[in-house]
Amino acid sequence: MNKPEFSAQQLQAIKTAQLEADQLKAGHPTLNDNDLDLIIREARSHNGWLNKPVSDDLLKQLYEIVKMGSTSMNTCPARFVFIRTDEAKQRLKKCLAPLNVDKVLSAPVTVIIGHDMEFYKHMPKLFAHNPGAQALFENNPNMVSSTAFRNGTLQGGYLMIAARALGLDIGPMSGFNNQAADDEFFSGSSVKSNFLCSLGYGDTKKIFQRLPRFEFDEVCTLL
Repeated sequence: MNKPEFSAQQLQAIKTAQLEADQLKAGHPTLNDNDLDLIIREARSHNGWLNKPVSDDLLKQLYEIVKMGSTSMNTCPARFVFIRTDEAKQRLKKCLAPLNVDKVLSAPVTVIIGHDMEFYKHMPKLFAHNPGAQALFENNPNMVSSTAFRNGTLQGGYLMIAARALGLDIGPMSGFNNQAADDEFFSGSSVKSNFLCSLGYGDTKKIFQRLPRFEFDEVCTLL
């Protein structure tokens, strides 16, 4: 891949971005304990939902946050289908494992998080400073597959954290038939489904005790 060459305008944009990054960290060195508890430490995955709607405007706000999360070479392969209507839920129902049917049908929204296997065709827009980037993926299906899945999954993770930051609860799940979902929602496209995540306001009466986690020394190594 050729080394990028930057115009004077691009160099100025880079300097501006660097200054903004410094200012961001200076103004917000860390989240407080309440924020950390809300988005991950004390947050719970939900199985049941209150009868409280999630607006389309909130979903658009959610995506505006998610799209800014880092992906390798700014590939941005994730594609999101927000299942909101009764008709769409019935289509998704056909793809679900039995234990997940009630969770999805009762949720205001369930997102199908997928990834575009032809993401690299958009690299002239998303990675424009390096014209050779697209060629790295063309005729390299293994690299395409791993990059799409890895970064699409990352973006799905960003969606879950961002949803909690906006006051929503989440219910991620993988108990569904991916091929059936692909046939139903992505037929004729280059998008493949990854996992589902219900969004809404969780019914705390339907959660269970928190399951254990590993301690640092059990799974982490300092070298």
